[in-house]
Amino acid sequence: MSDPTFEIRMQVMWNRLVSVVEEQAMTLLRTAFSTSVREAGDLSAGVFDPAGRMLAQAVTGTPGHVNTMAEAVLNFIAEFPRAEMFPGDTYVTNDPWLGTGHLHDITMVSPSFLDDRLVGFFACTAHVVDVGGRGFGADGKSVYEEGIQIPIMKFAERGVVNRDLIRLIRANVREPNQVVGDFYSLAACNDVGHARLVEMMREINLETLDALGEFIFSRTHSATQERIRALPLGRWENELMTDGYDVPVKLVAVVETDGQSVNVDFSGTDQMSRWGINVPIIYTKAYASYALKCVVAPDIPNNWASLAAFTISAPECILNAPRPAPVSLRHVIGHMVPDLVLGALAKAMPGEILAEGAAALWNIHISARPVAGKSGRRAEILMFNSGGMGARPTLDGLSATAFPSGVMTMPIEATEQTGPIVVWRKELRPDSGGEGAFRGGLGQVIEIEALPDHMFDFSAMFDRVNHPAKGRDGGGDGAPGVVALDDGTVLKPKGWQHVPEGRRLILKAPGGGGFGPPEKRCAPAREIDLKRGYVTETGS
Repeated sequence: MSDPTFEIRMQVMWNRLVSVVEEQAMTLLRTAFSTSVREAGDLSAGVFDPAGRMLAQAVTGTPGHVNTMAEAVLNFIAEFPRAEMFPGDTYVTNDPWLGTGHLHDITMVSPSFLDDRLVGFFACTAHVVDVGGRGFGADGKSVYEEGIQIPIMKFAERGVVNRDLIRLIRANVREPNQVVGDFYSLAACNDVGHARLVEMMREINLETLDALGEFIFSRTHSATQERIRALPLGRWENELMTDGYDVPVKLVAVVETDGQSVNVDFSGTDQMSRWGINVPIIYTKAYASYALKCVVAPDIPNNWASLAAFTISAPECILNAPRPAPVSLRHVIGHMVPDLVLGALAKAMPGEILAEGAAALWNIHISARPVAGKSGRRAEILMFNSGGMGARPTLDGLSATAFPSGVMTMPIEATEQTGPIVVWRKELRPDSGGEGAFRGGLGQVIEIEALPDHMFDFSAMFDRVNHPAKGRDGGGDGAPGVVALDDGTVLKPKGWQHVPEGRRLILKAPGGGGFGPPEKRCAPAREIDLKRGYVTETGS
């Protein structure tokens, strides 16, 4: 006889599991040392079954971290046989090809034991402020120049931290207290998840997560398949040009649907760059899957079963760069992948897909120091900024919003306290959103200066300077980005550059493309745009 309460009990346990991973992520947010984690939420957290299949993820986090983590856990399991796993273990790596795509992201995985029985794994990732080497930038010629490499290894065994690893980290990074502090925060994050899971399992007398996992996966699979069957059948191709480093880079995607799965192939994409803008395939897969999920199944939980419906393939190219390619800025090209994939889907589903947006974050890494002969403070400062999203089929694009990464903007106060700089201006950029029946989201203007007797170098990590976001269905393009000094000197969109004492760096983040013909924009919307300063009379 079937249990009439089974569905209800499973749903309650599913909700409880989600609350476990949310507390896991909140632990990392509350204890992290780096502002990129603490203020911007550049992280992920999740729980996995004993086979390494993701059961649930925290809402807080980025697709680039979450979806790479979903694959990375399998790499950890392959490294450590069950006989070498013990209660209190925590494993770590920043391997770009086995983790999340570049050395600045630390991934930690911890087995979760109920008594002596392995019941699952907790995993988390976070971007740390420094990993040594050349610093966070595109100037490296191989991964060996980009920082310390940590193979998959034990951060702690049976609860005892690997002190030799801590010493190696301290000796190789510019901000040892921040970085080591983040390592401990990541480990604590998994510990909290494990403690809450064990409490849950003991409270409701669960010996394993098998039945709950089957409930989650079976429902997710059937719901995703239903959505895929509703898609048009066919094959659609799209091309997108990006700024690259010294030459433009062409990205190509072919999306194919057969009623059972959706495949994205990146054949035709340009070859690897000699600079650090290459993307390991694990990161390309993460953002291609995210783009598909935004269209196919945005309201279905993101787990192993929903991700399994999407297959991603690519020849060796800038989106499938093998070791030891330089990959420090893999996010700049990787964040373009959703716009690329969505452009192909727009041909399959006309009138339903948003316009292109700024896509890549306008991150800036600042290395500040006193001028010669003066005393002062040295610091490594990481600041996240965003351009505008593309307009949607029925709504304007969101302004200064990080799509597709989803990270939050750092408060100016939090950024300034990390080093000797002043952010004089951070405001929306008028006229930067593409015109249309629905306007593209606005970029922003950021103005940065070192404190008196200081200067700084900065790593530019910007795109959409020479290739702005395109509008959709007759909408106008977004404004291109601008990188310059306050005296009018134009700077490069990528690479390390110098800002002398007394000069200000001006960043104008790009806007999103518009959707639909501009003449169809309603008069009240135009009046509101003018009143709020989103557009000007001259449109300059």
